Amino acid sequence: MASLFVIRGRDQGRRFELSLDTYFIGRDHDSAIQIHDSEVSRRHAELRRENDRYTLSDLRSSNGCFINGVQVEDQLLRSGDRLQVGSTLLIYTAPVHGDVTEFGQITISEAQGSPTDEPSQIVSSQGPEVYPSLDGDSPWLARARSNLQVMYSTALAVSHTLDIDELLVRILDLIFEWVDADRGCVMLLDSKSGKLIPKARRDRRAKAGADTLSISRTILDYVLQNNEGVVTSNARDDQRWEAGRSILTKGVREAICVPMQGRYGTVGAIYVDTYTPPGQVMVQGSPQKFSSEHLKLMVAIGHQAALAVEDTSYYSALVQAERMAAMGKAIAGLSHDIKNILQGMQGGSYLVNVGLENDNADAIEKGWSIVEKNQDRISNLVMDMLTFSKDRRPDFEEHDLNQLVGDVCELLQARADEAQTELRFHRNEDLPLILFDTDLMHRAILNVAANAVDACREVDDAVVSVSTSLCDDSKSVVVTISDNGEGIPPSDQERIFQVFESTKGTRGTGLGLPVSLKILKEHDGTIDVESKPGQGSCFRLQFPIRPT
Repeated sequence: MASLFVIRGRDQGRRFELSLDTYFIGRDHDSAIQIHDSEVSRRHAELRRENDRYTLSDLRSSNGCFINGVQVEDQLLRSGDRLQVGSTLLIYTAPVHGDVTEFGQITISEAQGSPTDEPSQIVSSQGPEVYPSLDGDSPWLARARSNLQVMYSTALAVSHTLDIDELLVRILDLIFEWVDADRGCVMLLDSKSGKLIPKARRDRRAKAGADTLSISRTILDYVLQNNEGVVTSNARDDQRWEAGRSILTKGVREAICVPMQGRYGTVGAIYVDTYTPPGQVMVQGSPQKFSSEHLKLMVAIGHQAALAVEDTSYYSALVQAERMAAMGKAIAGLSHDIKNILQGMQGGSYLVNVGLENDNADAIEKGWSIVEKNQDRISNLVMDMLTFSKDRRPDFEEHDLNQLVGDVCELLQARADEAQTELRFHRNEDLPLILFDTDLMHRAILNVAANAVDACREVDDAVVSVSTSLCDDSKSVVVTISDNGEGIPPSDQERIFQVFESTKGTRGTGLGLPVSLKILKEHDGTIDVESKPGQGSCFRLQFPIRPT
């Protein structure tokens, strides 16, 4: 299904699924795709579907529509297109249309001899230095090798982290290794205010940050508006930048400022300069440290850094969207379960009140039984929520697994009697005392066994069998829980361990099996299930025996 995902703007992280033939994009609340952006018109644009593809049409909006940075009136959208309306940026994704290109067969042949017999060379993976300098290199080739090394190091830094602050510090370190700058900083554009916010600074001298780094507003405005880098070799006398007024800090001799231009626009700027502290004399005629070559490479570094910033922002927005979707699903599922439990408690309370008013002991007993049953349900729900939501290391202690499973069966006996189900327990007397967390394992086995009892409610001659055993290698123990209930369809077997996925309708919370699987994994174990509709199910809870 096609969709629009907001990666920049007030609605960042929202996803709009596209399934209808027509959608209006705008600020108006009647728009199917409502964008909370003051630069977006009330009816800004329209999406029309033709032959399973969407076309964007500008509805005479005030600020226009842009696809991949180009203003358009009508444009057929392709998966991956970047749509900008106002200051909001969206990514369009859709299934790929068209036939797959056919190509001939490809085979990998076996080598006939040793690689050393062939006039070829096997090269090991490159280390940090991709193209080491050679003694015979010309100055031009040496510079080219150095520039390539800087770009390779930048690409590595970009690919090895999703932390923007860490990335920007590393970028400044690379710049200072390559160019003889005294000070430098990286600034990122704030998506809401549009202002540049300093994010990282580097000083070559020991007293880093002792001096205020004031940057020419004129240079920054020029760089951002024209999307061009600038280099000045004489900041004091360079009239293009109004040095006497705009460059506030005295002592700046040379400066480079480049935009951080990414796929979707400019995300910030990088600035470096050479500096003479107050009280020291600026030597006239000193050799220049910055050149046009430095400027070109700084522009390339800025582009690489911008791509990383955009990727990280997109990833963060995607994670946030997934988190909000998961929270919404959790709230919806829990609200439904809690509502059902409260309705049961209200029904039981009503019977208790009727019994008290009419001095009817049978009504009181029946109502109180309903209240207790629902109290157990809410207690189990809360315990499952706590167990699932918190990662914890099991408290391993030596225990008797047979005794634990026997306690679970005793606890479930009343539930089995109500469901007219025979509950059997077969213990393996050869089981040794083993290490496990009794509270967690009790809950894991209880959840699976309770599901087995519930699966037999509509079955005649229902039987739930619980057994313990040793694996053939005597390195693992297994708790097997089988029933002759309704069984699980193959399509449901893949999702029964997913949160809030229940096959029991209003009787299930969708937390029991996910919690059990989580507990078994915390014990380095697994849960396997075999089931056939109409014939029942068999769950095997297996975990290793830890040395005492």
